Amino acid sequence: MTQTVTGVGDVPDVGARLEEYRRELTGYCYRMLGGAGDADDAVQETMLRAWRAYDRFEGRSSLRSWLYRIATNVCFDALGASKRRERPMGLGGPQPAEIENFGETLPEDRWVEPVADDAVLPREGDPAQMAVGRESVRLAFVAALQHLPPRQRAVLVLREVLRWSAAETATLLDTTVVSVNSALQRARATLGTKALERDEARWGTVDDELLERYLDAFERYDMEALVALLREDAVLNMPPYTLWVSGPREIARWMLGPGHGCRGSRCLRVRANGSMAFGQYRASPDGGWAPWGLVVLEDDGVGHITGITTFLDTATWFPRFGLPDHLPTEPAR
Repeated sequence: MTQTVTGVGDVPDVGARLEEYRRELTGYCYRMLGGAGDADDAVQETMLRAWRAYDRFEGRSSLRSWLYRIATNVCFDALGASKRRERPMGLGGPQPAEIENFGETLPEDRWVEPVADDAVLPREGDPAQMAVGRESVRLAFVAALQHLPPRQRAVLVLREVLRWSAAETATLLDTTVVSVNSALQRARATLGTKALERDEARWGTVDDELLERYLDAFERYDMEALVALLREDAVLNMPPYTLWVSGPREIARWMLGPGHGCRGSRCLRVRANGSMAFGQYRASPDGGWAPWGLVVLEDDGVGHITGITTFLDTATWFPRFGLPDHLPTEPAR
């Protein structure tokens, strides 16, 4: 549970001042670290360091800049001791749909994790900037960021997402503008190899109509209707398993084969990673429906679903997204 920093020395309102930045710092740390829990921990450590050092903060920079400097150092420390977070598609080739084995189960710190929009994105602001913010927490983008060295990662997020100037970024990182520009160029080149293209006209939007059509097909378990919504290179994956399946027909075969237990599921919409998302519940032998997975749908911005990611650790994800632990009756989506 997130703690709130309160009070310090002779400045009783410092805790409240620091808390004003929690959401945006969480978004920054999430992009840097790729894990929702890691981001929470990093922000809490940032708040504690700032709280303890506040009497030495002399206003030579803005409070926001100072906090980002601390958060960046916290993230660098964490990244130095951890393995790169991945997605199943980054660990090997796709599996055939009929395979019953879901593959190796890897620990949670190996996966790019989902995050609630409310935890990392502002509720209001400049529409263009908010659109960039939502795009930059999509699963594919966060996964691509994990392939950058930490300093390149920080430079790209600060410059491209948060719109800091090269001079501001250089000051935060104790480096030069030339070095910042060089790091940004290398980071852009790396991301350019990661197939992140989406229709920029639809940046930052969630296709509610597409989600409604998917949920209708999925709850009826109409594979013909569901396949019609998938792009030809669509993938299905289920962390913490390494299994992934590629292509609409293979996805349908998997859902009718090893995944047949999803028939009869019920779904509740949530907001995750700036994308279409929902909590999936399977029919329970005791009546009603029990949590099965948090599903994040990725799309190409022009009406096709490109990815179905089901996070199966419901004990972690359902409480984070405010999802109930049981559905006794038909839910209203």
